[in-house]
Amino acid sequence: MTLDKHFLWGNSVSSMQSEGAWDTDGKGLSVYDVKPETADLSDWKVGIDEFHRYQEDIDLMQQMGMNCYRFQISWTRIFPNGDGEINLAGFDYYDRLISALLKAGIEPMICLYHFDMPLHLAEKYNGFSSRYVTQAFTKFAKAVIDRYAGQVKYWLSFNEQNGFFFEPGFDNTGFINGERDLLTLYTIANNTMVAHAEIANYLHAHYPNDQIGGMLAYQEFYPATSHPQDVFAARKASEFINQHFVDAFTKGHYSAEVLQYMQNHDLMSSIQPGDLALIASHHNDFLAFSYYYTVALDHTKLTPDTPPNYYMRDASVPNPYLESSEWGWQIDALGFRNVLTKLSNETGLPIFPIENGIGIREESLNHEMIQDDERIAYHRDHIQALKDAVDEDGAHVMGYLGWGLIDIPSSKGDMNKRYGVIYVNRTNHDLKDLARIPKASFYWLQKVIQSNGEQLD
Repeated sequence: MTLDKHFLWGNSVSSMQSEGAWDTDGKGLSVYDVKPETADLSDWKVGIDEFHRYQEDIDLMQQMGMNCYRFQISWTRIFPNGDGEINLAGFDYYDRLISALLKAGIEPMICLYHFDMPLHLAEKYNGFSSRYVTQAFTKFAKAVIDRYAGQVKYWLSFNEQNGFFFEPGFDNTGFINGERDLLTLYTIANNTMVAHAEIANYLHAHYPNDQIGGMLAYQEFYPATSHPQDVFAARKASEFINQHFVDAFTKGHYSAEVLQYMQNHDLMSSIQPGDLALIASHHNDFLAFSYYYTVALDHTKLTPDTPPNYYMRDASVPNPYLESSEWGWQIDALGFRNVLTKLSNETGLPIFPIENGIGIREESLNHEMIQDDERIAYHRDHIQALKDAVDEDGAHVMGYLGWGLIDIPSSKGDMNKRYGVIYVNRTNHDLKDLARIPKASFYWLQKVIQSNGEQLD
């Protein structure tokens, strides 16, 4: 068989997209809890109500054969204001969830931050632009680690940490007031890397049998043409958005090219004394990433003053050789193989793709099963690409987790964009009965997992 017998198959979610129970058991407000619904988007108060229906969801995951579930601990369940004293009642839900997962033979994987900054810390300190908030987060992380280390083997500090270095970096880290300038963006990126390093060192020092990984939203860049300037733009974008973080995670230092840019543009003040030594002292046990699409860059859309952090925003163009989802995300399974192999070759670490999937507009009338052939084809092609990376390229891949395999609101709060192999019966503005209804892809993925990836037809 191509894949190791301990290969991890599973599902990934965030707390605000899945849990609901936004004001239960002393939970404080996060920046998501106060986002209003709009004509096209849901609010964040219910998600899919996994807080109350977790056992039903675990039963479905177990039925599918999954052996790993990556979820997030909500910061404001444990520290309602983000700092201050621990709300012990906030741990109760996660105690139940982890116990139920272990009983079902499913490895829990904890992510400590997935964009839901405590509202208090956002309003008072502008989130991770503040070193005080960075320290508050490490305090929260250590409390969670102390509670669950040993029961939980796999840990992530931040979801898609390199996303803090380009345009989502402000919205995803609680920066809600002030000028969104480049120095602030670099400060956020460094503060979160400092936090990650401190958390990794704490876990390794106190719980050496547990593992932690850095996580990227890996962006594979293609030059739009063979023009040397397109090739240059694609390489430079990858250096800033990907490699800068891969180097920090695996070599303990930032990219020399990025550091030179920082020196040339008066950005070095984003790094405080002792930060680089702390980053150099830490290590990771695996490298995780999300993968949905690839990006082609056209240099003619850039100006000499465009920061490389924003090349993707300003220079992305459609790739004529790829099909796209309804939301414009270009489908590229071969790109997935390329990233897996490249990261394995470069880092020497086990590589763990922990988010992958396609958003599709679907509706189940009268609870009937949806025949989602497009989703089956997407996952079939990507799992085959993963197997090719392992079997033909020698990549060391430790698992494959789909994103939101039980339907959840999208990252913008849209229930119309569904990733799941299990349909959840709600819309943006009508919660209906929240029934879970397996799609055709559920039964297909069940066979894939039971055969450890051998049966893809």
